[in-house]
Amino acid sequence: MTMNIQNLSSRAWHCELAPRALDKWNPAIRAAVESTENTITIYGVIGENWYGDGVTVQRIDAALRSIGDNPVTVYINSPGGDMFEGIAIYNRLREHTKTVTTKVVGLAASAASVIFMAGAERHIASSGFLMIHNCWTILAGNRHYLRRAADDMEEFDAAMTDLYSERSGVDGTDVAEMMDDETFIRGKRCVELGFATDTLASDEVTEKSDETTASANALKRMDACLAKAGMPRSERRKLYSDIKSSTQNAVGGDKQDAIPTDMPEAVHVTAKETAAIAASLKGIFPIQ
Repeated sequence: MTMNIQNLSSRAWHCELAPRALDKWNPAIRAAVESTENTITIYGVIGENWYGDGVTVQRIDAALRSIGDNPVTVYINSPGGDMFEGIAIYNRLREHTKTVTTKVVGLAASAASVIFMAGAERHIASSGFLMIHNCWTILAGNRHYLRRAADDMEEFDAAMTDLYSERSGVDGTDVAEMMDDETFIRGKRCVELGFATDTLASDEVTEKSDETTASANALKRMDACLAKAGMPRSERRKLYSDIKSSTQNAVGGDKQDAIPTDMPEAVHVTAKETAAIAASLKGIFPIQ
């Protein structure tokens, strides 16, 4: 739940992904079976992703309206993203009239961990992880500006502490310490602490290596590399958009190997486009 404050007076908060969470996220991990009418999948960035889409409260709201007055299962494998979008999705799930079960099949980091806590039943794979941390930001300004930002961030952290504590039963002081340490909590430990209510059966989780996950992994590595090199988020998004447009033109708009249309939260990029992006960046930044 990272934030880049460009104009504190107008509260224009712009979120970044936590580098450690993005590093550990494996987009290939999915639920083994998820094609039911009452299922929602969260397999990407919360809020704005590489191309400006991602998992939003509008998408979750549309899915819940379609499901109607029925129980819902939400599968999660996400590195997090926009804290405010995560809170909005949490509140929307909590408002649902029937039982909401949230299931972490891989990672629920940062804003995604907030969404996970919305479930009345919260299940996590034994090999899965929750990651909780304080919000953090990059900004510049005088001492008054910085103090005001720190005061606001302290309130955001306190709100997160309250949410985790109330839903898990863990003392708020202990939760705050875990957030200070940017803590990764393995599946069984999540159950022991109360963050989760049960673990998932091993046959509920699978790893699907395909064009979609290969592209997501490539973009994940590139984004982390460019961020470490100091390129602002807005410039990185523009770069990806420009390269995507140019490669689509170069291949004549061939989208046969694009991702399925029923995965709006995924990264909309083909294998050809990913290769073109990698070629464009090769020799400029060290991509590992």
